[in-house]
Amino acid sequence: MSSAIVMIMAAGLGTRMKSRKTKVLHEVAGRPLICWAVETAKEAGAGKIVAILGHQLENVKSSLDERYGENEIVIAHQKEQNGTGHAVRCALEAITDEPDDKIVVILSGDAPLLKAQRVKALIDAAASSQSHMALLSTKPPMRMPYGRLIRDENDKLVKIIEDADASDKQKEINEVNAGFYAIRLGELRKSIGGINSNNAQGEIYLTDLAEIAYKSGGAEVLDVPFEETSGINNRVDLANVSKVAQRRIVESHMTKGVTFQDPAQTYVDADIEEIGADTFIAAGVQLRGEIKIGSGVFIDTGCVLTNVEIGDDIHLKPYSVLSDSKVGNESVIGPFTHCRPGTVVEENVKLGNFVETKKAHFKNGSKASHLSYLGDASIGSKANIGCGTITCNYDGFNKHKTVIESGAFIGSDSQLVAPVTIGRDAFVGSGTTVTKDVPRSGLALSRSKQVNVDGWADRFRDAQEKRKK
Repeated sequence: MSSAIVMIMAAGLGTRMKSRKTKVLHEVAGRPLICWAVETAKEAGAGKIVAILGHQLENVKSSLDERYGENEIVIAHQKEQNGTGHAVRCALEAITDEPDDKIVVILSGDAPLLKAQRVKALIDAAASSQSHMALLSTKPPMRMPYGRLIRDENDKLVKIIEDADASDKQKEINEVNAGFYAIRLGELRKSIGGINSNNAQGEIYLTDLAEIAYKSGGAEVLDVPFEETSGINNRVDLANVSKVAQRRIVESHMTKGVTFQDPAQTYVDADIEEIGADTFIAAGVQLRGEIKIGSGVFIDTGCVLTNVEIGDDIHLKPYSVLSDSKVGNESVIGPFTHCRPGTVVEENVKLGNFVETKKAHFKNGSKASHLSYLGDASIGSKANIGCGTITCNYDGFNKHKTVIESGAFIGSDSQLVAPVTIGRDAFVGSGTTVTKDVPRSGLALSRSKQVNVDGWADRFRDAQEKRKK
């Protein structure tokens, strides 16, 4: 397995996507299409992966480099798109140092549902085939414009006829080419030069290799379900394939002890690292990016998590949004809490209704239960943040930090003008604007003196009534 070379055909623009972005960078479950093919190849044990690129080559290469490391994926440039056979010719130029006995697997960059076990089966079939070639076939649920498999009286594959070149009778054949191949590198090098473009499309068809292989015993054909071979040509295909991918992802987590209230209404990206056993995920939840969730977690309706780490026995109440944040064990978040990037929540912390955080560190047992903004802040253990508290962290040019030490109590409707420190066990009275440090166990007040004027309201009303008359 480890010696196999995998070529991924990904040079086309995908005009039917109606997008400025090349097709293979569109995503299924948070992962670009081309990366699905790479992940499948890696899981199958590929020794080398070659991406055949054309349109938006730099953008696709940048995406691959960011994910897998620079130059980990070999890039072959197909400057002009002249068919699948031409694409493979371009890829062969990138592996001239590889020996002839290697097996080459050819995948499509826009078919993310193919399983790694199929790639392994292709490799094994090509290695044992008399013709040194194997391919996947499928039977679509309706007539589709795919190449038809033509067999002889002994059921050997004779050739593949593309839809544009097929007769009406041949178009009635339901066994079609799925577009995935494995072939011994030496055979590929020997045969690829013999393919011409004498066909309706004027292109160099890779499928012509099947007719060449027939002369030496015929290619092995492995039949697979149509769903697994489904490619993406437009946004409708993208949505349909995404549903299948989501079903697979959710079912995989369910087998590991995770409960999904309604799998069809939950969206889980392909790169989720871990979801612990006995975690409950309600309908309408979205898990995006790189996420790690502990055990016994309850994630309620409408929560959206992106690149977060969640500990054990945590309750995320409805419609909380967390991005690039960490939440410690037994904490309660929400409802309607927004944890922006850089938020770190330790254990037994409570962040409640309409609390927004950014680059804020909440230590064990601290609380901010209502209507607060806490940005660029450190909140000490067991500190209590009253309703309506704001850390005024931005002066129009720079961000500044607020430090609230352990046991401090911040009264409601307070403004903490950073940089400022509230000392340990200190109190800030409600409605206070804090502009200088508060010492340990101190009290900060900045209210004006209240004055009551007896009878003022009655006199005011009388004056207003006279004015109306």
